[in-house]
Amino acid sequence: MACLTGRFFYADKPVKTYDIINQVFKAGEVMYITLDNMVKRYKVHKRLNAFCACSQEEFHAWRDETRKVLKNLLGMDKIKGCEIEVKEVLREKVDGFYRDKLILKTEEDVWMPFYVLIPEDYKEGENRPCVIACHGHGSGGKLATSGRDDIKAIKNTIKLHNYDYGVKFVKRGYIVFCPDARGFGERREYLYPGDNPDEILASTCAPLNHQAISLGLSLKGLWIWALMRLIDYIYTRADCDSAKLGCCGLSGGGLQTIWLAALDDRVKCSAVSGYFYGYLDSLLKMPQNCSCNFVPNLWNHIDMGDLEALVCPRPLLIESGTRDPLNGERGIVNVTEQVEITRKAYELFDRTDYLVHFVFEGEYIWNGQGTYAFMDRHLKDMGG
Repeated sequence: MACLTGRFFYADKPVKTYDIINQVFKAGEVMYITLDNMVKRYKVHKRLNAFCACSQEEFHAWRDETRKVLKNLLGMDKIKGCEIEVKEVLREKVDGFYRDKLILKTEEDVWMPFYVLIPEDYKEGENRPCVIACHGHGSGGKLATSGRDDIKAIKNTIKLHNYDYGVKFVKRGYIVFCPDARGFGERREYLYPGDNPDEILASTCAPLNHQAISLGLSLKGLWIWALMRLIDYIYTRADCDSAKLGCCGLSGGGLQTIWLAALDDRVKCSAVSGYFYGYLDSLLKMPQNCSCNFVPNLWNHIDMGDLEALVCPRPLLIESGTRDPLNGERGIVNVTEQVEITRKAYELFDRTDYLVHFVFEGEYIWNGQGTYAFMDRHLKDMGG
């Protein structure tokens, strides 16, 4: 039996509660919780699509089957496509680049706003390497990644998390795409429609995922579908070298990057920040994390290291802060265990140099040290 008294969780012996129990109970009050039971269930289950290939041939068979399973779990097979339709909204000149706002039709009656950042020195007839800069939570959607520091709340979150990585890439010569994921920015639905600091940084992931999973879909699947449609559009642009397409993101942006790169080979290089860890410590034991992380039956099939093995042999950089609370109670160990699963796939292709795990002393931020040079090496210097 497990119970909670005050600030202490009792299993075999009293231990200090981790973030999973974030309520403070009155002295003497007992709560009968089921965390131990859920942990036991997780530990005895076998991942049905765990990476276990011993040859490149086995890898390709595993990859194809696992992608099929994951797309089904995400509900992506239930989403209906549509013709590419884009509307241009505005163009503005900012420091060193142009920022164009467009909206893209991703499904019937569903539109995704996004910014395109174009280097000031772009010349007609060029086709540049390009990057999709995915945002996470507390970003105002595309506002932070595209450097909208004219908005005070966005300026603050950029400073706190180094959130303007889209700007960093455009100033290195890339054409950069900064989309609003469903539930963020101009897609916050009805709960947070205002522009006050709290609402502009808010998201509506939970109600959207509730709707989605009840229809056999998932918010995660809807996000990845929309990003795939964005890639379809990028392939139509004469100014983009689609053979040199990268993707990157912090936290929820890392989630989007991980899944997009795992399921779509058109992403040639990816960089994930603050979103790479084992599901047990970081999600099952911390279920208060955002609803966008959760997909019915997913943990019966994969862990995150298996997911990122699907990216192999394409270049992948993972950056992790040693004090990022999302790593879970065991800290960076919960990250390195998953990286080692992914590394086994790269070993099959003799491409361990294409998998980089950059660990820095710090918390929940986009660090960027080594990331820009890594992307340059694989998207610019080496031709993708």
